[in-house]
Amino acid sequence: MTNVPVPTRETARTWAILCHLSLLIAAVLSAGYLAFVGPLVFWFLYKDKDALIRNAAAGSFNFAVTLVIASAVATALQFTIILAPVGWLIWAAMFVMGILFPILAALAASRYEQYSYPATLPLLS
Repeated sequence: MTNVPVPTRETARTWAILCHLSLLIAAVLSAGYLAFVGPLVFWFLYKDKDALIRNAAAGSFNFAVTLVIASAVATALQFTIILAPVGWLIWAAMFVMGILFPILAALAASRYEQYSYPATLPLLS
């Protein structure tokens, strides 16, 4: 059990927004490979306290892990001559999705709405 107090509605909204935006912050600080750490910390702290934060953290974590797996696939494709262009397309799609979807998710959280990231592996819920 954590000693984290139950957040108010406003505080929950703020933490949910930060869960989503932590992906962008981590992308700048760690080239995206540690983007899952922030949402995972929020999930561990608030999973039993607030549904908005739990869902935001789980969605952000799942999306970050999916991007890491996709980047591994794209990197592996770079080593093949024939499939290298496919790898570049995956990298381009990941770049756009890695910026756009966390912003859309943060905007949804600012309206107290839950956001479902598209094409993610459901690891946490």
